[in-house]
Amino acid sequence: MSTTIDHRVSLITGAGSGIGRAMAIAFAAAGAQVVAADLDQTSAEKTAAEIGDAAIAVAVDIADQTSVANLVQRTIDTFGRIDVLCNNAGIIDTMALPADMSIEEWDRVLRVNLTGTFLVTKAVLPHMLAQRSGSIVNTASEAGIRGGASGVAYTASKHGVVGITKNVAWSYANDGIRCNAILPGPTLTGLAGAAANFDPTGSARLRPIISLTERIAQPEQMADVAVFLGSDAAANINGAIIPVDGGWSAG
Repeated sequence: MSTTIDHRVSLITGAGSGIGRAMAIAFAAAGAQVVAADLDQTSAEKTAAEIGDAAIAVAVDIADQTSVANLVQRTIDTFGRIDVLCNNAGIIDTMALPADMSIEEWDRVLRVNLTGTFLVTKAVLPHMLAQRSGSIVNTASEAGIRGGASGVAYTASKHGVVGITKNVAWSYANDGIRCNAILPGPTLTGLAGAAANFDPTGSARLRPIISLTERIAQPEQMADVAVFLGSDAAANINGAIIPVDGGWSAG
């Protein structure tokens, strides 16, 4: 089985920076046509321009159903199908402890990370069902299998992404659709800039777990796994929750 994805259409959210940008470039290098979707239109356009004629840029707010519907329609109008969906867009919380987490922050993080993943998946599934094929790759997190890798909102949202992944995989296993998730450990992305806003009490409590690894991964290392999962080489991998963390979760 080949890891090339020639002529397949890959829709990638959060493609304007970090892991999403690396995914878009990696999928294009593997032969895919790419939809670089991001809340920031300018960032999405920069990624698409770097790829060239095989990519388009679309602005999307994954937490808004109308915006998601427009994204999927633009993809279908341009390329006619969707073969791979990478649900990568997300935001981090302030690492506040549960008693200190505001309802506003909880709602915002869950709306983007969890509901956003569901909305894009729901909008894409009818097209994959019609063609009886498709691969969905969700970007979860180490916080999706741990209790001490982030704040309560981010942790809950990424546990939810793991649950969505398993349910979609089980629901559509007989329809030619696969759904898997990668769990990045510490990775050099734009989310690192949020550190200045971390809650000091929460981050101090979480530091013992976070400091267990000194390895900071590159976004390209996450993208390579996503390309594999989107390819025929992973044809029998469905419902897998795959840490891409240099062994952090093995400890």
